Amino acid sequence: MKLKTFPGGLHPPDNKKWTADKAVEDCPLPEELIIPLSQHIGAPAEVCVEKGDRVLKGQVIGRAKGFVSVPVHASTSGEVVAVEPRPHAWGKDLPAVVIRPDGEDALEGLEGADPASLGIDEIRDRIRDAGVVGMGGATFPTHVKLCPPEEKPIDTLVLNGVECEPYLTADHRLMLEETEKVLDGIDILRRVLGVSRAIVGIEANKPDAIETMARAGASRDIEVAALEVKYPQGAEKQLIKALTGREVPSGGLPMDVGVVVQNVGTAAAVSDAVMRGLPLVERIATVSGSAVAEPKNLRVRVGTPLRHMVEFCGGLVGEPAKIIMGGPMMGLAQLSLEVPATRGTSGLLLFSEKDVARSPEGPCIRCGRCVQVCPARIMPTTIAAYARLDMADEAEGYGALDCIECGCCAYTCPAAIPLVQAIRHAKAAILAKRRKV
Repeated sequence: MKLKTFPGGLHPPDNKKWTADKAVEDCPLPEELIIPLSQHIGAPAEVCVEKGDRVLKGQVIGRAKGFVSVPVHASTSGEVVAVEPRPHAWGKDLPAVVIRPDGEDALEGLEGADPASLGIDEIRDRIRDAGVVGMGGATFPTHVKLCPPEEKPIDTLVLNGVECEPYLTADHRLMLEETEKVLDGIDILRRVLGVSRAIVGIEANKPDAIETMARAGASRDIEVAALEVKYPQGAEKQLIKALTGREVPSGGLPMDVGVVVQNVGTAAAVSDAVMRGLPLVERIATVSGSAVAEPKNLRVRVGTPLRHMVEFCGGLVGEPAKIIMGGPMMGLAQLSLEVPATRGTSGLLLFSEKDVARSPEGPCIRCGRCVQVCPARIMPTTIAAYARLDMADEAEGYGALDCIECGCCAYTCPAAIPLVQAIRHAKAAILAKRRKV
């Protein structure tokens, strides 16, 4: 079978062997859940509970503020012990609701429904009210993606089962262990979008997931495509190119080429929201890395402190030199383990000193490796040079805004130049200038 792929990219060691064959385990509830009101792209939720309130699992504790926003729910039943800023994955303290679990895990009375009995608007409302966001890490509100404008008709739904980031195996295990839930979610998404074609893209290093999904999806007319093992195969534009041959234009969105992309985890959350009435209060996350005693795949409640997740995995092996929420290529470095897991926490990686590269930055040697691997087909070193000179217009002319911040350029750079950081600086300057116009 010829594997599908896209131009550019690279193949870092995937290091998935530590958890790929480990079934998902339920992480026990911690003594305190710290549930941030900012867990998605868009306006943060507005708190609607107070200290001293008793809440039930699934109860709304933060209301959505606007269309590009979703509510936040209690991850278990218990007492609200604080509503205050707490450490957040984004690097600063942000408002959160702190809940002390009562051990009952009492669920608020939510009702599931047969999707066939619901109208399209009712399904979208259920997805929004359940707080479903992109589970691949982007956390864009799912109901917004399901409202394409009439002038941009959609004909294809693409499901991202790629999980191209090294170490992460959460989506892999989801596709193996909750196959029917994922497929139910795909059917619901197809119905909302009014499309019949659905393609699930999975990298070839997950042959068991490819076989399982293809066998189960055949009766539902859901395609499964095997993809070359290459990073960033799971990026939206690159995935669309690999699976459909269509190219999203510069500055455009998938809907510009008739496609909507959703993560397989998002599909499972959609199924829970519509068919079972369950809001998004838990997710699967991989805990791995050389500083973890026993790497695992965990089903973890939103708001669980990272330290609690590590303790359930046997604790630390020495002092970690680096902590990353997400994958090593695009994840967010963390300063401590007091940060809570959110709806976008696909993984938690902890590395020992021996596994952390600390090469000093050198001068660009004009080798062109960054250009060769760039999936966006831009010139990272040139844009970075303009960024350092605060020449935003020139950086924009070289396509800075097309950068997807995948990190391929920095990974392959022999001079250890922090190219992604420089390009982010350029993008911020370009957008700030546009806002002033």
